[in-house]
Amino acid sequence: MRILGIETSCDETGVAVYDETSGLLANQLYSQKLHADYGGVVPELASRDHIRKTVPLIQAALKEARLSAKDIDGVAYTAGPGLAGALLVGACTGCALAFAWGVPAIPVNHMEGHLLAPMLESKAPQFPFVALLVSGGHTQLIRVTGIGNYQLLGESVDDAAGEAFDKTAKLLGLDYPGGKALAEMARQGSAGRFIFPRPMTDRPGLDFSFSGLKTFAANTIAQNHADTQTRADIACAFEDAVVDTLAIKCRRALEQTHLTRLVVAGGVSANEKLRLTLADMMEQRSGEVFYSRPEFCTDNGAMIALAGLVRLKITANTDLAISVKARWPLTELSAI
Repeated sequence: MRILGIETSCDETGVAVYDETSGLLANQLYSQKLHADYGGVVPELASRDHIRKTVPLIQAALKEARLSAKDIDGVAYTAGPGLAGALLVGACTGCALAFAWGVPAIPVNHMEGHLLAPMLESKAPQFPFVALLVSGGHTQLIRVTGIGNYQLLGESVDDAAGEAFDKTAKLLGLDYPGGKALAEMARQGSAGRFIFPRPMTDRPGLDFSFSGLKTFAANTIAQNHADTQTRADIACAFEDAVVDTLAIKCRRALEQTHLTRLVVAGGVSANEKLRLTLADMMEQRSGEVFYSRPEFCTDNGAMIALAGLVRLKITANTDLAISVKARWPLTELSAI
């Protein structure tokens, strides 16, 4: 069974072809650059760029996979959560192709795609496990006992970790999206010169809060002459605070659930310091931590194709009604 996956939830257009036996056959990705001029994603511009790029990427993916329409058994598309206009581009395209090709259309939850992305690797996690979903739009801890069996343990009450990275990067004068650039700047910083708080770690619970760190960074920048080294030191302190906070909460979740496997997914999971910190923590706990390779941490079509395949194998959905959800909690998904 081969699935074409389409991802258009925000500012990246991803198209991939996944084969049940051979694995990933094609993966095409276009990252929109136009939003850097505005310091953040402009929804209408994102939708227009998806319209321009989705069909050419589908053609490129089929060419890369050396397949034609008759070789595709289903079309998966991101139906939410995300920007409604952007989601509609992928949904309309996916359903139109499914109708034309006579195959099922599979609406996929974007966060379930991220959660399953580590299963694209040769060493895939086994159920049950704790999942840390950490991206620009979400920071969540979830107990996962199977596909669709998701228990929300904690989430951010304000800014997600990735959002805080991007906003702090902007304060440091870095272009949007600045999370990766901030991490690179932090490598030049001196640890210990500035100490940022580890929010909500001084109380019980598994919820997160990162907006205060952004404010703390803004105040620190305002109170210090922001030369190149000072900016790097502030970036280092900010990254350390986010990573430590995520690690503390992950440890609590593992202790609470008595599980020994941790899956980390979403754009921020590509952060090198986070990976090293969680790897050390899991080694000390005699547990295992699982990631996807960096190109599958950010939004991509491969994770949507895989999630679509998993869903299609259980329920052959032939409903071509177009529906997207700007908000779509994982806990609302049906269990397999």
